[in-house]
Amino acid sequence: MFNLFSLFKKDKIWDFKGGIHPPEMKLQSSRTPMRIAQLPDEVIIPIHQHLGVPGQLCVSVGEHVLKGQPLTKGVGRTLPVHASISGTVTAIEPFPSAHPSGLPEIAVRIQSDGKDEWREKSPIINYQLESRETLLSRIHEAGIAGLGGAGFPTASKLKGGGDLVKTLIINAAECEPYITADDRLMQEHADEVIAGCQVLIHLLSPDEVLIGIEDNKPEAIEALKQALKQALNAMPDEKRIFIRVIPTKYPSGGAKQLTKILTGKEVPSGGRSSDIGVLMQNVGTVVAIKRAIIDDEPLIERVVTVTGNGAKTPGNFWARLGTPIYSLLKQAGFVAGSEQMVIMGGPLMGFTLPDLNAPVVKITNCLLIPSAEEMDTDNLEEACIRCGHCVDACPSGLLPQQLYWFSKGKEHEKAQQHNLFDCIECGACAFVCPSNIPLVQYYRQEKAEIREIDAEAKRATEAKARFEAKKIRMEREKLEREARHQRAAVKLDDEEHSEVQSALSRVKAKQSIGKIISVKAGEEPDNAAAIAARKKRKEEVRAKQAAKLAQQKTLEASSENTASESEDADPRKAAVAAALARVKAKKAQQAAEAISTVETPVENIEAEEVDPRKAAVAAALARVKAKKAQQATEAISTVETPVQSAETEDVDPRKAAVAAAIARVKAKKEAQQAQTETTIDEAPAQSAETEDVDPRKAAVAAALARVKAKKAQQASQSSTVEAPVQSAEAEDVDPRKAAVAAAIARVKAKKEAEQRRANKEEVTLD
Repeated sequence: MFNLFSLFKKDKIWDFKGGIHPPEMKLQSSRTPMRIAQLPDEVIIPIHQHLGVPGQLCVSVGEHVLKGQPLTKGVGRTLPVHASISGTVTAIEPFPSAHPSGLPEIAVRIQSDGKDEWREKSPIINYQLESRETLLSRIHEAGIAGLGGAGFPTASKLKGGGDLVKTLIINAAECEPYITADDRLMQEHADEVIAGCQVLIHLLSPDEVLIGIEDNKPEAIEALKQALKQALNAMPDEKRIFIRVIPTKYPSGGAKQLTKILTGKEVPSGGRSSDIGVLMQNVGTVVAIKRAIIDDEPLIERVVTVTGNGAKTPGNFWARLGTPIYSLLKQAGFVAGSEQMVIMGGPLMGFTLPDLNAPVVKITNCLLIPSAEEMDTDNLEEACIRCGHCVDACPSGLLPQQLYWFSKGKEHEKAQQHNLFDCIECGACAFVCPSNIPLVQYYRQEKAEIREIDAEAKRATEAKARFEAKKIRMEREKLEREARHQRAAVKLDDEEHSEVQSALSRVKAKQSIGKIISVKAGEEPDNAAAIAARKKRKEEVRAKQAAKLAQQKTLEASSENTASESEDADPRKAAVAAALARVKAKKAQQAAEAISTVETPVENIEAEEVDPRKAAVAAALARVKAKKAQQATEAISTVETPVQSAETEDVDPRKAAVAAAIARVKAKKEAQQAQTETTIDEAPAQSAETEDVDPRKAAVAAALARVKAKKAQQASQSSTVEAPVQSAEAEDVDPRKAAVAAAIARVKAKKEAEQRRANKEEVTLD
């Protein structure tokens, strides 16, 4: 009993509300076998032949391609297109499309080479051993889209169904008048239809496969039953495929309507059939799947019905994709007239082609060439009379009259609220309209406008999101940049902290030296810091001077050692060394006499009371005289330097005497000039020294300055006296004696200059 009920349920057929029964007009093309269209000399293959975005081109102009070679690369839901013939790519350019607008689309033009050579194939015979992902990838790479007219990517549709599919429906109804492509395909290729169903069973594992076919196709029904019987004999365990014959009614081939007829379930508004566990495929798509998996043939051709009273030999053709429509029409005996129209699709859901040079594409299932009597184009659009026939005919349960008013009045929100997008554009409402209103055209235009508005809103939203993201990114980058600067500043502070601290300490030390000392009433000032700083500076100066003196003594000692070591070797050097020794002894004696001479007047001066102003002036004059004398002595030593270097070698005694005389004369002139400048500088020196000074210190300074000036004068006079003596003795003398005399003179001058410099430094320290 339960088996009887289950069988009854499987065989049960439901009905849908609405629908019409227009004239079928199928016998014109269904009685003749399918023909293979002639190979075109050139094909135009648009790169966009499915729902979604076009793929990326992978060929270039001038490239030779083979039949079945991909022309574009498809990623995601984007499907590739393939070359339908072998030949050379002559152009990639915009070309009129098979669309109501006729707007140009990018297409690849291929010139046939006449060979029709296939690319290398790799068929899969035992597809049961392959994984689901591998088979879906093969279907996607074959570029298969829905051949029933929607053009939805098949691989994406199968992948979206997944494990949710319980019932697989094969749409073989083909309910629209004139179209017989699926009918002839089932009659002649029923075995491929069943094989394709088996591939889908392997992919989806549904509980049942229902082939829905209208009862006006008896030949196709019989062919399917025979093919199914043979398949069951080969695979007795496979009993999930069922053929369901349904009444002829338009539009029973609609997805929602056929689902309701075969399962009794209704697809929710705005939803898909997979939401209720149902997946539907067109019979032509099933054959394409079989050929892609088992034969490794991409979708490069399809069955096209060419019919109508305008065709002399109507029928169905295996046409290559990209074949110019006008070329295909000529094979059916079409002769173009002045006002002849050509409709792509059926009379109810098709559209008029604006350009017959447009190519055949994947969704081209019919080319209708009607006569004037068939289309009845004289009927003009009239005002709506609110008869309600459109409501009764609508298979989707909509209110066509209200949608018409909303579409005409551009009331987009109200049209959407009345489920405009549930309309399948079957044309039943327009067929029954007594006012000849093209309702479907209004609905299509309204849908296009709403989609454009939504697309614009989406672009605006995306632009706003990008702008907000940019602001956030810029703010983040700003914060990161500030953080980097802070880290760099902290690092720099750490590196320079010690230097800054040391600099600050030095500044504080300097400030502490020159800071104002505040003294309270009745208390003595604390000068300890100033005195200590002054002592420190004096000690530093004395240390520097001591270092200089030590360096000079070291140089003298080295020169003496060198001279003593060379005595045995050269008698001239020995004589020079002896002369230097005598000069040093004489100089030491003179220094002792000078000191004793200075001490006496200093004591006398300190004993007397002197005028501080006069003492300051005298001290200034003495210092100026000493300075000038020192400059003169240094000039003499500078002049004698080349003479010393020259006389260390064997020279002519006459030239040596002449050079010594010239040096003495120059020294005398410079001494005289120094005395003259001393007289000129006395006035400013007097004015500079008129400050209040300690009388004792001023007296001592003046005495010392006079002693130094007297010594400098005596030294210059002694050098002047020695000059004529030497010049006189230079005649007829031994060259060795002359060299010794010159060396002695130079040494004396040098020692006197050093002595004056030392005396000056002592005075400065005091």
